[in-house]
Amino acid sequence: MTNNDIFKKLRVALQLRDDQIVEILELVDFRISKGEIGNFFRNADHPKYVECGDQVLRNFLNGLVIHLRGTKENPKKPKEVLANNKAQEKNFKKDHTSTVTKKTKPTREKDFNKPKKKITPVKKEDKHNPFSGIKFNNGKNKKA
Repeated sequence: MTNNDIFKKLRVALQLRDDQIVEILELVDFRISKGEIGNFFRNADHPKYVECGDQVLRNFLNGLVIHLRGTKENPKKPKEVLANNKAQEKNFKKDHTSTVTKKTKPTREKDFNKPKKKITPVKKEDKHNPFSGIKFNNGKNKKA
């Protein structure tokens, strides 16, 4: 089992988003971007896949301990922290589902009031084309 697999399983089990993982890593003064974290979670066949190093996983686990338990000066209860994460996840989903709506084109009254123009094909007689006066039936016998 690779470091990437362990990282993925922890992320799923604790229901962490990329921005929460960045915050956890910042607790131990380890700076990393969301894009770099996304590369750890890619499929191994993907061209932008990056192997998760020992240092990244070690810092994440140390930050996770601080995130869940707190520090000696400011202890936390892990169950309350996980409950807060679930509540934030629900709020996050509600916020994004309410803002994402079906986009519709704004209707313009001008478009409905305008009469539609009839497009008629213009027949040009070409003086240089010897077949300009011949009508082709393309092998179909049409009765007039």
